[in-house]
Amino acid sequence: MALRSIYIPLAAILLLFWISGCDNSRSRIVGKWKTAGETAMVWEFFENGTVSMGAISGRYSFGDQNRVKIQMPQATSIYQMEFREDRMILQDPSGAKIEFTRAK
Repeated sequence: MALRSIYIPLAAILLLFWISGCDNSRSRIVGKWKTAGETAMVWEFFENGTVSMGAISGRYSFGDQNRVKIQMPQATSIYQMEFREDRMILQDPSGAKIEFTRAK
């Protein structure tokens, strides 16, 4: 019985670490991201679930399978999200991609 009382809390703690380690997109998205090109855009994601694109503000939330929903006053978009080092790639259902580099 004493051995069982040790394993259950230990298993719960390990499960929490595993769950939090599986999807670190929530913490990785926070910060400023810049698109490439002459007309570069800067998107800034905040910890409280808000996002700004220049002077326009909105909200973002996470779905399953690395999806992020971005709600702006003019439209709502859902993207498949991928991180590669200091890059973030958002792909919409049509296959169009927006690539960002973390702004310094």
